[in-house]
Amino acid sequence: MAEPQRTTVYLDPELHRALRLKAAETDSNVSALVNQAVRAALADDLEDLQALEDRKAEPSRRFEEFLRDLRDDGLL
Repeated sequence: MAEPQRTTVYLDPELHRALRLKAAETDSNVSALVNQAVRAALADDLEDLQALEDRKAEPSRRFEEFLRDLRDDGLL
């Protein structure tokens, strides 16, 4: 594994306090919690990008048509 990189991140005081408390509760540290959160956010983005890629061949519909179909099906 590569050497960890150091960076400066400015957090709201309330968020920093919550991170410190969570770190103490979980026997972790703020850096580990931030790394986990960033990994989770990036994984969500990757899943979203993959879903877009998987669906790019699907035909597109106008939003108005989509709403009309929802109403016609009783879903709105």
